Amino acid sequence: MRRTSRTITVSAAMFKKGELRCPAADALTARGYLATHTVPRRGERLEHFTLGPFMEACDARRSASSSGEPPRGRRTHRVHDALRVWTEHGLENYAVAFPEDQELREVDPRWTYRHRPSGPDTRAADEYRFTVWGRCLASVDGSLRELRLPVHRIGPGLPPAEFVAAAALVLAEGAPGPPPERVRIVEFALFDGRTRQLFDGSRAEALALYRASGRAALTTLLDSQEYRPGPSCGGCVFAQVCPALRSAPGLLGVTSTNRPRRTWSVTNGRNYRDCPARDHMRRLRLPAADAIERDAPAERGRALHAYLADRHAQSPLRPCTADVPDHWVPTGFDLPEHERALGVTLLRRHAEVCPLSRVADGTDVRTEPRVVRHDTAADVVVVAAPDLLYRDGESWVWRETKTSASDHVSTRPLLDRYPQLALAVLLVARGDLGGTRARARVELELLRPGGADLEVIDPFVPANLNASEKVLRAMVADWHDDDAFAPAPGRSCARCEMSRWCSAKAAVEEAA
Repeated sequence: MRRTSRTITVSAAMFKKGELRCPAADALTARGYLATHTVPRRGERLEHFTLGPFMEACDARRSASSSGEPPRGRRTHRVHDALRVWTEHGLENYAVAFPEDQELREVDPRWTYRHRPSGPDTRAADEYRFTVWGRCLASVDGSLRELRLPVHRIGPGLPPAEFVAAAALVLAEGAPGPPPERVRIVEFALFDGRTRQLFDGSRAEALALYRASGRAALTTLLDSQEYRPGPSCGGCVFAQVCPALRSAPGLLGVTSTNRPRRTWSVTNGRNYRDCPARDHMRRLRLPAADAIERDAPAERGRALHAYLADRHAQSPLRPCTADVPDHWVPTGFDLPEHERALGVTLLRRHAEVCPLSRVADGTDVRTEPRVVRHDTAADVVVVAAPDLLYRDGESWVWRETKTSASDHVSTRPLLDRYPQLALAVLLVARGDLGGTRARARVELELLRPGGADLEVIDPFVPANLNASEKVLRAMVADWHDDDAFAPAPGRSCARCEMSRWCSAKAAVEEAA
């Protein structure tokens, strides 16, 4: 890698935390580094930045309002029909939440805070720049600045204090324009029009907030060497030279011919198999219908996994027992009484096959670890999250846990029913997890009211390996070549959690 600038540019969004950010990538980007000797790749045909069309529509309306001319777009990517529906929905809610205000005007360009070190800088920087992203407005007299942050939904928790502090600093001290007397930061949810105030105070209070919450966080951000492989690797300019992103060429059984780099998981594969548009909408993180996404059986399954993950991560390590508390449901889950009672039964069944009885200590256990591999032949970053990895002797075992409210046993092959097992088989067979192959295996723990079934798959048996390759290739091949993600309307539309944003559902309803 090489450094291309002595200006350090920090976006306030870099102070946010979560799976979509890589601390090391943010640090390298802010400090002006670029990866060298990388292979150019083709970009996506469709727009994948969910808030991009909304922001561009707002920009176009602002330009038309100031010039009196019709808005003209600057779009270089095609917009999927679902994203168009979502954007129109968000624009309508924005207009209701923020009626035209004669006191506030949109500003362009957005504010940038600049700081030049008074002496030699430890990072060899000539200048530091802070930027914000969102709708930037100011009062006519410049005394008030307001930042409106579009989000999909307003969640239960507040954004990190460091993020709010960095944004407040830019509003308080950024150019162009004279410093304001007061600054305000507001979240706006495109989904339902809700707003939430994150900060409203004087310029002095904004600067005090940054000194308290932002200054130390900036040092952490810029000096981070924590590489965090995950979903963000798909669009990362450092992916091809990343020391933490492990290579697994040929894992998916397809070859790239000038395709965009993408991320893929078994969940993506299932969604695409049901409907390409559904997978695209899930990737855009459009809000799902809670009545479908969070119905009682699905919530019970998630709650059980959360409970087991917490139990298996406790120190000192203890195997699970049949002594399950009546109030076992983790915080954040709301289950009806019959699902809570069923959960107790299923957790007692788990105690019969809990793998922690086979391990020595916590170093032999990985609870819901993120396994990320770059299939360089397909140029796809594969993301998996086993329910549990544990060591049996010197070998690693991949354990998946599934629950059922029925004692009925399906006759479909395991690898077809649970494609994550196919991915596990291929990774274990390649020696990807390390350890010896003597006891390395893949396990499926299926919990039913009547008992626990433990299926063991030997990844080194040719029939299992061949079947796994076939399952994954069938899930990936069409998706890998798809640039349009057209809907596949049918009976599944009635139970699709994304159907609100899909115009194809209306056609199905009319034909019914």
